[in-house]
Amino acid sequence: MGRLRRSRAHHARRDVHRAARTRVRGRDLDQIQFHDLDPKRRAELESQPLDLERPGLAQHYCVECAKYYETDAALNSHWRSKVHKRRCKQLKEEPYTIEESERAAGLGREDRKPRVLPVMEDVVLAT
Repeated sequence: MGRLRRSRAHHARRDVHRAARTRVRGRDLDQIQFHDLDPKRRAELESQPLDLERPGLAQHYCVECAKYYETDAALNSHWRSKVHKRRCKQLKEEPYTIEESERAAGLGREDRKPRVLPVMEDVVLAT
């Protein structure tokens, strides 16, 4: 009787772990929409001072994707890529708000008319 073959089921755990890690987490879409796409903030991000810690000395930055690139050619090829175009399309959609999530959970107010109690005019108080 030989050895039994392993089931090789550990890959699913690995993929979930990779998706949930926060070591190199980028900016979320709502952060980019509310802060980075503001014209004043965008101008600051596109013309950053030299930074030795960032790729390309922080001179080649894509605001929509919140990523630094090594060279200007790499940034230009990124702008023509599907990844960048997909991100721009996602940024055009309206952001998901807290009120919308509360309504989905059944906690928010709905646009209903307030319930009116009947008026008791016919009742005479006996004193």
